[in-house]
Amino acid sequence: MNFDFSEEQKALRDSVRRFLSDESGSDAVRAVYRSELGYDPALWAKMGEMGLNGAAFPESYGGSGAGYLELCVVAEELGRALASVPFLSSIGLAAELLICAGSEDQKQRYLPAMAEGRSVGTVALDIPQGALQLADGLLDGVAPIIADAGIADFAIIACGEGEALSLGIVDLASPTVTLRDRPSLDPCHRFADISFAGTPFERLETNAPTAAAAAARDCAAILAAFEQLGGADRALEMARDYALERRAFGRQIGSFQAIKHMLADMFVATELARSNAYYAAWALASDSDQLALAAATARVSATRAYELCAANNIQVHGGIGFTAELDCHLYYRRSSGLAHALGSVAFWEDRLINELDRQRG
Repeated sequence: MNFDFSEEQKALRDSVRRFLSDESGSDAVRAVYRSELGYDPALWAKMGEMGLNGAAFPESYGGSGAGYLELCVVAEELGRALASVPFLSSIGLAAELLICAGSEDQKQRYLPAMAEGRSVGTVALDIPQGALQLADGLLDGVAPIIADAGIADFAIIACGEGEALSLGIVDLASPTVTLRDRPSLDPCHRFADISFAGTPFERLETNAPTAAAAAARDCAAILAAFEQLGGADRALEMARDYALERRAFGRQIGSFQAIKHMLADMFVATELARSNAYYAAWALASDSDQLALAAATARVSATRAYELCAANNIQVHGGIGFTAELDCHLYYRRSSGLAHALGSVAFWEDRLINELDRQRG
């Protein structure tokens, strides 16, 4: 069994890296920080033109039909470049739910526009019990702290609990919908509360909404792990390069034992995250019965690796690493934001333990 990417997939990685180097440098990220949008719509559209958004979409819905492995390659490069796009919420969650549980009409209406970068979707899965009420096809209540809600055209809402769960699409442009922005550590991924007042709720056609929601979360978790891996790799490279360049007491600071240990810890963490992420990518692409376990494992190890690398990158840079002049804090903010996306690391640790217990039987 080969857990490395093929030559074609590595060529895709090189192509995406060059593209993002031109379109999503730190200046572009900082511009999004200063803007009111919370993402880079031009970059999102260009990704659509290149076929990156729809890499795993069937061709009948505007995708390239490449597959999940290619989508993981794209995710890793997006994380490395700190790309300011709603990739996880729109492609990892919303599109995945539509592909798995949407009707043919729903897929035709939403997926081609998402593939082309003309539309953004989001998903609200973890709604507090009793926060939403669904009656006669109309939704009332508040879905709190939803990622990218302020820029999304539609949202897929999970209403209810357990076997009574319902999944449905709501139009966020409806006059019955109100958004309230929430603070975010990473201005490239913002949050909002969505309030509904008799909003039409278009159900997804699935007899197993709980299973569909879990499968979409696993897919998004694996893509998030690859984003985190890309960011961790770049933070490690930044720390290494500075340690070789910076001199103190007549020596490169990379020659000091404390810096060596710090860089070694970062390297070990990223390699562990890489092996788990690659296995999870295989599980996703092959629809393995190990998917839930692989997704949780990848998510936990990638979160730990990115948090360590982002923090240590600042430490290696010393006093200047804490300033806004360097890009270190951009990766630290992104690592913190991704650590709480799709559920905290504690949520995924619990899921990992539960999956191990279930498989032991």
